[in-house]
Amino acid sequence: MRQSAEDYIETILVLSQSGQPVHAVDIARELDFTRASVSVAMKNLLEQGLIAYEEDFAITLTDAGRAIAEKVYDRHTVLTSWLVSIGVPAHIADADACVIEHVISEETFDAIKRLEK
Repeated sequence: MRQSAEDYIETILVLSQSGQPVHAVDIARELDFTRASVSVAMKNLLEQGLIAYEEDFAITLTDAGRAIAEKVYDRHTVLTSWLVSIGVPAHIADADACVIEHVISEETFDAIKRLEK
């Protein structure tokens, strides 16, 4: 899966944790993307079966989308925490984790996760 798709579904997951419906405009605002870009991405995610639309055009994750989003979000939070623990400033750790989460191997991630316990 492409990094941008993972970023979108991770954002939907995080926004949905507020308990409020998630709409394309919320995603655009959170990622600082245009609504047109988000609309195209949502169409692609819908075709891949990763999201669904509710009656009020709220966007929800399908089971498949949620599984991917939770995996990416877990990587993001663990990597951010680990980077902070080795002295990286929080805002830099968060930005770096957002990049690393998409390319790190399972083996390396598992090793870092074991260090965090």
